Amino acid sequence: MIHKIFPVGPLQCNCSILGDEQTHEAMVIDPGDQVEGILDILRQEKLALKQIVITHAHIDHVGGAMKLKAATGAPILMNQNDHALLKMLDIQASWVGMRPPGAVTVDESISQGRVLKIGEISSHVMDTPGHTEGSICVYIPEEQKLIAGDTLFAGSIGRTDLPGGSMEKIMRSLHTQVMALPDETEVVPGHGPVTTIGEERETNPFLQK
Repeated sequence: MIHKIFPVGPLQCNCSILGDEQTHEAMVIDPGDQVEGILDILRQEKLALKQIVITHAHIDHVGGAMKLKAATGAPILMNQNDHALLKMLDIQASWVGMRPPGAVTVDESISQGRVLKIGEISSHVMDTPGHTEGSICVYIPEEQKLIAGDTLFAGSIGRTDLPGGSMEKIMRSLHTQVMALPDETEVVPGHGPVTTIGEERETNPFLQK
């Protein structure tokens, strides 16, 4: 599997570009900004974009989605429980000093148990509310890889003090979903360095019993 991690925008959101090496079908997760750079990677790897997946509707993760859709024709997939946040993108832009991206239209809602396919690669949607009401993670079992959005970071967890956030829900999501994965699972968080489930189980202060 091809996997390029491209930090985008002023908040350096980790945009993931995933591709099947045989079929050259691709998925982009969290295209928050710098769409030309994302398109450059798709061209360099000779990938055809089939899906744009949003882990949650904060502007730094969704801001470039409509531009990427316009350039490729790929549909935008997101959990419907974050639609209220999509309507607040102008307000979100003012929080972080970004230019409002305009309206974002989601083509399909995705939730727990949905299987996303690019070529022969299957990934599984996990509902992980807490950072936002509609937060999801994307798990790729064959690669032992988790695209965690802003649910889990190296040494930390997603903040819960913004609209739709809940400390109770994020802790439930972490303990019942995310930390149930094998220790060797590679975790690509929404920001910052890659980690593993085992490393976070051992050292993350939010996950200690």
